[in-house]
Amino acid sequence: MNQKSVLIIGGGIAGIQSSIDLANMGAKVYLVEKKPSIGGRMAQLDKTFPTNDCSMCILAPKMIECANHENISLLTYSEVTEIQGEGGNFKARIVKKARFVEEDKCVGCGECAEKCPTKVTDEFNAGLGERKAIYKYFPQAVPSTYVIDPENCRIFKGKKCGVCQKTCKANAVNYEQKDREIVLDVGAIIMATGFDLYDISALAEYGWGKIKNVLTAMQFERMICASGPTHGHLKRPSDGKEPKTLAFIQCVGSRDVRHKRYCSAVCCMHATKEAILAHEHYPELSSTIFFMDMRAVGKGFQDYIQRAKTDYSVEYIRARPGRITENEENQNPVICFEDTTTQELKSREFDMVILSQALMPSEGNVAVAEKIGVALDSFGFIFPSEDLLNPFATTRRGVFACGFCQSPMDVPDSVVRASGAASKVAEILASC
Repeated sequence: MNQKSVLIIGGGIAGIQSSIDLANMGAKVYLVEKKPSIGGRMAQLDKTFPTNDCSMCILAPKMIECANHENISLLTYSEVTEIQGEGGNFKARIVKKARFVEEDKCVGCGECAEKCPTKVTDEFNAGLGERKAIYKYFPQAVPSTYVIDPENCRIFKGKKCGVCQKTCKANAVNYEQKDREIVLDVGAIIMATGFDLYDISALAEYGWGKIKNVLTAMQFERMICASGPTHGHLKRPSDGKEPKTLAFIQCVGSRDVRHKRYCSAVCCMHATKEAILAHEHYPELSSTIFFMDMRAVGKGFQDYIQRAKTDYSVEYIRARPGRITENEENQNPVICFEDTTTQELKSREFDMVILSQALMPSEGNVAVAEKIGVALDSFGFIFPSEDLLNPFATTRRGVFACGFCQSPMDVPDSVVRASGAASKVAEILASC
C-alpha cells in the first residue's frame, strides 16, 4: 500500500492543476488521460475570457511542468478499468493502450505523418480539418509522441503500406506493440473527467449538418485559432469566402426540457469572446448574438459584455430563434425569430451562424463513476456532497471530484476547485 499516492483521472486543466499542487506537496501522483495528450478542452481554445489571454500560453507551461515533475507519472492514452479497496488503500487497474510508436524513441519530428497516405477527419479540430492515420493529437501535445490510429491505418486493415515505419529514422514505429495493464496502489482518487459537446443533430430546426454555413461554437473556435485548420482565417465552408456578418445563437440544447434542462454556464461569455475575436481579425465584420438572458456572473463579465457592445459593435438581441433556413442563391443562413423585446416576428440573413451547443459530463465520467462506485445526479454530474466543509467529496470515501464533472463551470472556477480538491486530498493523506 502507498498511502501517499494519488490517482487523478482526467488530464484537462483541472486534473493538471490538482496534479501539480499535490506533487508540490510531496505526494506521488498518477495522472491518467484517455487521449494521447494531456490538455483537455482548454487546448482547443484560442483565447480565454474575459481577459482574451492566449489559452495555450496559460496551459502549455502547466502541461510541461506536469510532465517534468519528479512526483508525477503521466499515463496518457490510458483508461481506468477497475477500482478496488477503500479510502487510504485503493488498487487501480489501468490499461495503457498501444500507441504503436515507442514513446522513448519518438522525437516528434513528424516525418511519418508527412508521408502517411491516409487522411481522416480530425477530432481535435471539431471535424473541420483532416489528420493522418499516424498523428500528434495537437501541435503542443504532451507527450510529444505520435500515435497510430489502428481503425484507419492500412497496415491494421490488412493492406500494404508501412510507410511510417520505413520513414522513421528513430525506429520508433512498432506495429507489434500491445496494450498493457498497470496496477497501482493509491491512497486517494480525484475525478476530473471534464465535459463533452452535446450532439445537436437532433435539433433539426437549426440546420446543423445540412446548412453548410451553420457551425458549432467549437468549430468556430478552431477556425479562428492560428493553429486551427484555416490558420486563424474565417472561411465559409460553402465557398471559402470571408464572412461579413455573423450570428451566434445561445442555449442550443441547453435550458431545454427536450434535451438538457440546465445552463451550461460558459456559453454567453464564450459567444461574446468569439464575436470580439472575429472583430479583431476583421474590423469590418459585424456580429449579432441571440440570447434568452445574458448570464454574466463572473468577475469582469458584465464589463466584458459592455466592451463588446461599445468597442466591437456586437449586437445583442433577446430572442430564441425558432428555425434556420437557407437562401439557396448565396447559401446564406436565414434566422427566423421572435424579438421578445418588441414581440415582433422577424427574419435576418447572415453569412455564417454559430450555435452555442450544450456542454455535458463526458462519457468517461459516467463510465468511471460506475467503476468506482460514485453516485451521479440525473444529468450525469457527480452527486453533490452534503458536507458543506468538503464540497469536493463524492459518495465514496477517499474519492474526490473537481472541474466540469461536478457541475458546469469555466476555466478559472475549474482551476480553483482543482486546487481545493488537492488540499482536501492532502489532508486525508496526512491523516492516514
